[in-house]
Amino acid sequence: SLNSISYIKKLLQTGGWSPLTSDRYQWLEVDLGERTRITAVATQGRYGSSDWQTSYLLMFSDTGHNWKQYRQEDSRGFFPGNSNADSVVQYKLQQPAIARFLRLIPLDWNPSGRIGLRLETYGCPYTSDVVSFDGGSSGLVFRFSPGLRRTSREVVSLKFKTVRNAGTLLHAEGEGGLSLSLELERGKLQLLNILRPRRLASLGSLLDDQHWHHVVLERRSSHLNLTVDKHTERVQIPAEFNHWDIKQLGLGAVQSLWSQKPVISKRSFHGCLENLLYNGLNLLERAKHNDQQGNVTFSCTEPVSVAVTFHGPQSFLQLPGAAASSSGGVAVGLQLRTWNKAGLLLTFDLPQHGGVVWLYLSEARLRLQIHKAGRVLLELSAGSALNDGQWHSVELNSRGGRLTIAVDKGEGGSLMVKLTSYSHSSLFCSGCPAEGDSQGCRNPFNVFQGCMRLLTVENQNVDLIMVQQKQLGNYSNLQIDMCGIIDRCSPSRCEHGGRCSQSWTVFHCNCSDSGYSGATCHSSVYQQSCEAYKHNGNTSGHFYIDVDGSGPIKPQLVYCNMTEENTWMVIQHNNTDLTRVRPSPGVNQHLVHFAYSTEEQQLSAAISQSEHCEQELFYHCRKSRLLNTPEGTPFSWWLGGPGSGRIQTYWGGAQPGSQQCACGLQGDCVDPQHYCNCDADRTEWAEDSGLLVHKESLPVRSLVLGDIQRPGSEAAYRVGPLRCHGDKNFWNAAFFDKETSYLHFPTFHGELSADISFLFKTTASSGVFLENLGIKDFIRIELSSSTQVLFSFDVGNGPLEVRVDSSIPLNDNRWHRVRAERNVKEASLRLDELPAATQEAPADGHFHLQLNSQLFIGGTASRQKGFRGCIRSLQLNGVTLDLEERAKITPGVRPGCPGHCSSYGSLCQNQGRCVERANGFQCDCGLSAYTGVFCHTEVSAIFKSGTSVSYTFKEPYELIRNSSTLPSSIYSDMTLRGENVSLSFRTNQSPALLLYISSYYREYLALLINKHGEELEVRYKLDSSRDAEVLRSRVRSLANGQLHTVSIRRLTDSVVLFSPPSESDELDPDLARLAALGFTGCLSVVHFNSISPLKAALLHPDTSPVVITGPLVQSNCGSPASANPYAAENTHHLSDQSGSVGSGQPLVNAIRTDSALIGGVIAVVIFVLVTGLAITARFLYRRKETYRNQDVKGVKQEDSPDFPFNNQTDSQTVSSENRKEYFI
Repeated sequence: SLNSISYIKKLLQTGGWSPLTSDRYQWLEVDLGERTRITAVATQGRYGSSDWQTSYLLMFSDTGHNWKQYRQEDSRGFFPGNSNADSVVQYKLQQPAIARFLRLIPLDWNPSGRIGLRLETYGCPYTSDVVSFDGGSSGLVFRFSPGLRRTSREVVSLKFKTVRNAGTLLHAEGEGGLSLSLELERGKLQLLNILRPRRLASLGSLLDDQHWHHVVLERRSSHLNLTVDKHTERVQIPAEFNHWDIKQLGLGAVQSLWSQKPVISKRSFHGCLENLLYNGLNLLERAKHNDQQGNVTFSCTEPVSVAVTFHGPQSFLQLPGAAASSSGGVAVGLQLRTWNKAGLLLTFDLPQHGGVVWLYLSEARLRLQIHKAGRVLLELSAGSALNDGQWHSVELNSRGGRLTIAVDKGEGGSLMVKLTSYSHSSLFCSGCPAEGDSQGCRNPFNVFQGCMRLLTVENQNVDLIMVQQKQLGNYSNLQIDMCGIIDRCSPSRCEHGGRCSQSWTVFHCNCSDSGYSGATCHSSVYQQSCEAYKHNGNTSGHFYIDVDGSGPIKPQLVYCNMTEENTWMVIQHNNTDLTRVRPSPGVNQHLVHFAYSTEEQQLSAAISQSEHCEQELFYHCRKSRLLNTPEGTPFSWWLGGPGSGRIQTYWGGAQPGSQQCACGLQGDCVDPQHYCNCDADRTEWAEDSGLLVHKESLPVRSLVLGDIQRPGSEAAYRVGPLRCHGDKNFWNAAFFDKETSYLHFPTFHGELSADISFLFKTTASSGVFLENLGIKDFIRIELSSSTQVLFSFDVGNGPLEVRVDSSIPLNDNRWHRVRAERNVKEASLRLDELPAATQEAPADGHFHLQLNSQLFIGGTASRQKGFRGCIRSLQLNGVTLDLEERAKITPGVRPGCPGHCSSYGSLCQNQGRCVERANGFQCDCGLSAYTGVFCHTEVSAIFKSGTSVSYTFKEPYELIRNSSTLPSSIYSDMTLRGENVSLSFRTNQSPALLLYISSYYREYLALLINKHGEELEVRYKLDSSRDAEVLRSRVRSLANGQLHTVSIRRLTDSVVLFSPPSESDELDPDLARLAALGFTGCLSVVHFNSISPLKAALLHPDTSPVVITGPLVQSNCGSPASANPYAAENTHHLSDQSGSVGSGQPLVNAIRTDSALIGGVIAVVIFVLVTGLAITARFLYRRKETYRNQDVKGVKQEDSPDFPFNNQTDSQTVSSENRKEYFI
């Protein structure tokens, strides 16, 4: 139990303390007589009064000077007080305070009364062994005898305090001078390897504050744990320290055990140490009893230095002015410590000259200005980087007509001035009093926020204790006899390698190049899988994926192949080529290791997250056996799985542990006596290959090939890249069909930073997605209305809410994404792609989120306001909750959630059709002239003068005879009321026939580039009794090698059917001449209604009614992003009305009202005629027809690289290209 030490009257008795004046400059100080371990404080109002304090600060000190404010959770600086005069409020300190003096400073009190207080402290006596070092020759050495018992765990612990920011604290030396050293450098504690000078760790900050700091150095086999105060860093030590035994511990100025040279050339430690323990042995007690004095003092003698802290905008210190001195000069000196780059240090008037002096910080440099009558008389600057949190000395002197400023005793700025003498009125530091009481003080700069000490005026020390007691000068909003600086970047709250910077009040995280974002670089900017990138509308390419989101695993670069039904993640290694192996003298085995492009942790997580993984294993052999030896042990094997892998004795296509190849499993090996083709040991080349699909054995780490040393043995191997598809986390979903249904999980632990992300879809207008409660704290995310998501929480400062409003209803049964984050700086909420809403955390408040109940998903503990709908891909701090598994055993909740096309169907472009899948969707491009994962990739071909493509519909009687075999995608629209025809082209040919379409009844439509002006021209004859109509554009120079797009739409009341081509067809003489020339150029995305003849010819020639003559080369020439030497392209519009429309040009001929209406829109069809034959896709027929397949010749791919990392053109890039388009 705790001992109670009371220095005021007992709480339940009469009396109490109440100052004469109730303001924030009052305090109650308690001297406990000796250093005491204080564990709790209790307060009560003054007996029988209306006097009590409602909040207060606690300060502690060993000497009665240099006070230190006690902070809870490293942030909250004040304690809530009493609400009446009688109740006792007790607080147990989270970390006991060790001090002799305690000071309570009331901040607020009962507005109807005064400050009133009864106080009790709880604790017990504290004893310690202390030693002082003078920073010179003083030192202690402890040498350990060989008989001292050694363990695998060695621990050195101590406490220290100092006013110096540099010095060697401790030196540990082993055999042969192998040494580690603990040194202070710029107020940080560094662990150094002395033999090979290198810093192993750096921890702590502001350790020169003359307060006690606890240090523990623990060695555990191959690593060290360095702890400074409450923060620990794990250090992997060099291999030479694995069997290191400490032979000597040195403190202060000592010599090496193995040489007579000083161990450290830097300054020795100046300050105090206490309770130095080595493996539990009290070394200071041993030193005192063994008379190992070492020129040290076994007590702690501390210099007294009174500092003052300037907190904010209302802070100022006013000191009396000085009359002109006999030397005619002025001298002001001080030391400062701050994180701010700017702020006024001091200012004073020069009454005799009518000027004003400003000494201030700007861009972390010291600057001096003297103003008079609104202009600058002189300006000086000195120093740099004065906002580094270190103490810096500043001097301002004027002697003999020279004005000088200096920083840290170094060179500064100086000027000759003509002012004969100086005297100044009041001197103001940091800022000026409030308006109305400014006393002529002016401050055009920011106020100074930081600490000052050793303030001198005219070479006389300013007694700040007298200032505190109102006996000298004046002040406001100061903390005197303490420096309240806090290093908010030690330890850094910036995660994932974000760089921390700070001002006096806040810290900032620079997340650039980290792969993370947010106030603390907590949230990943990358998706967690290729599957997620696909559903964002991305196409194949290299992407960074972050498999655990905000977790510790770094992002990794992978290739996402989205050209197939499944979305594949491809991870390369250092040798995916077919590699030949030949016998080498004296070498019985060939060993090869595979290094992957990602780190081990990333690789394991990516495999675990995927639904399926595979890796090809190929062995090509001649007289090189693979698995089966006469003794039954394998000649060759491979290692796969986590880490360095486990030995695997099966080959691709077989089962683990089977010691077989694929042919053995299928029973078709070349020699039935063996289970691998290579084990037949033949002189002919054979192969064993297949896919390894068991994720537990992937990836392949190493390959050991054994039977390669015999004469005539030859082999080749190939291990393909690791390929995985599916994302178990992305599609993990649950459906909640009642407001009272919910899933529960263990308590969510997100004390300092928490991020929650998920997708939802619903038809309900409100409901709670997630809730977790504590005693007082809570966290909750809910759909508060059909257009609003609400994120609310409480960490002890009162509830905070962050809201995002949507302009569209959220209960539209489509997927919506929610991302909420809460950290020590702010809370944020993001909905879909709307701007994030943020709420800053209180500057001086609680920030630990303390929860203790179960986590409820889809409902609440009260079973009210539950959510009805689907929740998917729920992740908390990067960890996915398995909703489906929990839903299987929970009434009212179903695993999975179908119906994705309503959300993702818009990704299917160019008439692509969205097809539902159990996990996701797929775009069916059967009715589109495009291909690709989103039907976004152009199907293009390069035509030579001898190339033709013919797409044919057959005789009506053949159609009827074979009607049962018709593909619906080809004959889905036989009875036509119009046509939609479109194509894209590039050519330098003029004239050129681009398209000719004719019917059984000699009706036709032709698209051509005429010779005159290289204009686009449409000729059409839709009635055999009438002459052909001509529609001509005035846009010229179309044969310029640029990409042009033409779309034709015809509407009519009559029904025209397709007919087959006939030998008796008579072409218009002009068209016949053009057809004879052929076409040279690029044609792309050809479309006629639901038919894509060019796509059929290139991708499905064996199953489509196409005839190809001459060289037809597939190319990306139809892509606007493809390389071409021409200038940027424009868009023109052709209208069916005379005159201009938009940026288009007028037409030569208008269309008769009884003709086909030709107006603009989509898709593409192309037919090119060669050597006098029109490219024939004969349509516009009056009865249904059939077809027969034609022979296909001359189709070839222009580019088929084997390297699997070929990027496809991004759909967004394609659509953004400003190509020429013609709508007819």
